[in-house]
Amino acid sequence: MQRAERPRPRAVARWPHAHWPAVGTVCLGAFLGQLTASVTSLVFPALEQRFDAGFAAVEWVSLSYLLVLVALLAPVGRLSDLVGRKTMYLGGFAVFAAASLGAGLAGSLAVLVACRAVQAVGGAMMQANSVALVARGVPERAMRTALGIQAAAQALGLALGPTLGGLLVTHASWRWAFWVNVPIGVLGILAGWFLLPRTFPDGRPARPARSARSKDAGGRFDLAGLLLLAGASTALLLALSAASGLPLPGWAVAALAVLAVLAAAGLVRQERRADRPIVPPGLVNTPGIRAGLVVALIGYLLLFCPLVLEPVVLAGRGVPAATAGVAITALPAAFALAATVGGGLLPRGWSDAVRCRAGALLAAAGLLVLAVLPAPGAGAAVGPLLAAGYGLGLLLPANNALVMRAIPAQSSAVGGGLVNMVRSLGTALGTALPVLAVHLAGAASGGRAVLLLLAAVAVLAARLSAR
Repeated sequence: MQRAERPRPRAVARWPHAHWPAVGTVCLGAFLGQLTASVTSLVFPALEQRFDAGFAAVEWVSLSYLLVLVALLAPVGRLSDLVGRKTMYLGGFAVFAAASLGAGLAGSLAVLVACRAVQAVGGAMMQANSVALVARGVPERAMRTALGIQAAAQALGLALGPTLGGLLVTHASWRWAFWVNVPIGVLGILAGWFLLPRTFPDGRPARPARSARSKDAGGRFDLAGLLLLAGASTALLLALSAASGLPLPGWAVAALAVLAVLAAAGLVRQERRADRPIVPPGLVNTPGIRAGLVVALIGYLLLFCPLVLEPVVLAGRGVPAATAGVAITALPAAFALAATVGGGLLPRGWSDAVRCRAGALLAAAGLLVLAVLPAPGAGAAVGPLLAAGYGLGLLLPANNALVMRAIPAQSSAVGGGLVNMVRSLGTALGTALPVLAVHLAGAASGGRAVLLLLAAVAVLAARLSAR
C-alpha cells in the first residue's frame, strides 16, 4: 500500500506566496546537480595519482554519471506521474546524498565509478521532477520568473563548481568534492518535506479503474523502451569518447556508432507500440513541443561547449589557469543574470518566442566574435562570453516555459523529464564535441571550427523558436 505524501503545514499552505519557498527548494536540487557536474573535472588529476590510473579510466567518474542520468530521466518522469513528484524528488535527495558519502569513502576507482552511477539515480529523481514542480506549483504569471530563478540556481552551481573544487582539492582532499553534497542533500530533504506541495489533492494518486479488456489499466512499464534508450545514448557517447582518444580499436568505435543508430531506430518503433511509452510520441511529435526540445538541446550544447573548450584554448596561448577560470566564469555568470533579472530589461510586450529568438541571436553573435578574433587572451574573451551567456540566459527559461505550457498537466513530470533528458544530452554533446575537435585538429584550429559551428547552430535555434 502506497504511503500518502505529507502535506505542508497549514500556515505554509495558506500563505499567498508559499510557491516561492517551494521554488527555493527545487533550486537546491538544481544547484546541487550543476555543482556536481562542474566540480568533478577538477579532481581528475588527484584521482589519477590516488588510484594510479590513466585519464581514460578516470574519465568514467563523469561518464558513468552522465550515461545513467540520460537513460533514467524519461522513465523516472513517467514513474513520478504515478507515485508523486514530491515523493520522488525527496527520494532523489536521499539517494544522492548517500551515494555522495559513499563516493567520498571509495577505496578504489571501480567503487567510485559505481557510487557515481548510483548518484546519477538520485540526480535523475530530482531533475526529472524539478521543471514540473516549478511549472505546476506557481501561478501562471510567475512561471517565467520561477523557471528563470531555477536556471540561475543551475548557473550558480555551474559557476561555483570549478572554484570550489580547486579549493577543496588544494586545501582538503578530493573526497570533499563529493562529501560537500551531503549537507546540501540533507537540507533539501528537510526543506522539501515542509515546503513542497503534495502532488495529488488527497496525497495519493487516484486508483485506475479496472478494465475488462486489460489486466493493467495503466499499461505495462516500458522496460524495452528503457533498455533501448540506455543503449542508444550509451553507444553514442562511448563512440564519441573513443573517437576523442579513449583507447578502443577502430572497429569498436564503428560498432558503437552502428549500435547507437540501430538502438535509436528500435526505440522509435517501440515507443509507437508501447502502452505507456517512456518517450511518448504524442508529446514529442507535437510541433511546439518537438521544436522546444530541440532548442533546449541546442541551448545546453551552446552553454557547455565554451566551458570545456576555452580553458584548453587559453592554456595553449599561455594564459594561467587561474586567470582563464576567472574569464570563463563570465559565461555562467551572465547566464544567471539574464535568467533572473535580465529578461525584465526587455520590452514587456515581447512573447516568450520572441525572447527565445533574441537570446539565440545574441548568443550567436558572441560566439561568432569569439571565433573570429585573431588570438584573444583572457581579457578579450570576456566580452564575447558575456554576450553568449546573457543570450542563453534569455533563451533557455523562455523556451522551457513554452514547452511546459504545451504539455498537459497530467503529463507534466514526463514533460519535465524530457526537458531534462535533452538538457543532459546537450551537456554530453557539449562536452564531447570540443574534446573531439581538439583531438583531431588541435586547440587553436579545432576551437575556431567549433565556435563557428556553434554560432550557426544558435541561428538555427532562433529559427526554430519562431514556431
